[in-house]
Amino acid sequence: MERYEIVKDIGSGNFGVAKLVRDRWTKELFAVKFIERGHKIDEHVQREIMNHRSLKHPNIVRYKEVLITPTHLAIVMEYAAGGELFERICSAGRFSEDEQLISGVSYCHSMEICHRDLKLENTLLDGSTAPRVKICDFGYSKSSVLHSQPKSTVGTPAYIAPEVLSKKEYDGKIADVWSCGVTLFVMLVGAYPFEDPNDPKNFKNTIGRILSAHYSIPDYVRVSMECKHLLSRIFVANPEMRITIPEIRSHPWFLKNLPIELMEGGSWQSQDVNNPSQTIE
Repeated sequence: MERYEIVKDIGSGNFGVAKLVRDRWTKELFAVKFIERGHKIDEHVQREIMNHRSLKHPNIVRYKEVLITPTHLAIVMEYAAGGELFERICSAGRFSEDEQLISGVSYCHSMEICHRDLKLENTLLDGSTAPRVKICDFGYSKSSVLHSQPKSTVGTPAYIAPEVLSKKEYDGKIADVWSCGVTLFVMLVGAYPFEDPNDPKNFKNTIGRILSAHYSIPDYVRVSMECKHLLSRIFVANPEMRITIPEIRSHPWFLKNLPIELMEGGSWQSQDVNNPSQTIE
């Protein structure tokens, strides 16, 4: 870690702590996740490193390297200066419709990796004026190249697809679509789609509403017809009938006002995604 100087703490969780660091040579900023060596270096950490390091896309937090210290494993990655999308929703109430999440998930799936824990807290924003969405935390991700079809019930309850709750084998990519829908809904409405508005902490009610795909968009929220139609195709209890990521990419909602870099063969592919410079004045 001699190359980096620690600037400040930026987060903590079951994994350990995350710190903002500055490269002493280039002055670039990075986020480093410090995980205590020993029992905490489990299959989730190994999976996160294996899957994350293979992904390079403008809507995915960039993996840089892993370092070993005498006491910790340190995962160095791109610093998303805009913070969590969850915090943006909490402060602003809502966030505009955004196709970038779909673009990032589509890329993961094209690399045969399903995330399995898509949620606002795992979606960051960079520090630009028009914030770019960045997917992070691949601890629950699964590669169909390296692993079998998922069976375990992982993820956050409010985001879990009906088929995941069944505890039978399911398609992780199709389950990711459901989680994308929940994230999009919260961005637009500022509330979870399947929580009982009269008793939001009632987990049993939430599960029942998920299994029946029962949700409604409040009248006071302005949502485009294209987006309403897309949500109705995502929130389908039968995974075989649910819209897929490739189908979403050709849906009118996705194509409407789509930035050039998110189009097929977009300009991001020719950019150096390994060198997004960020500095502190």
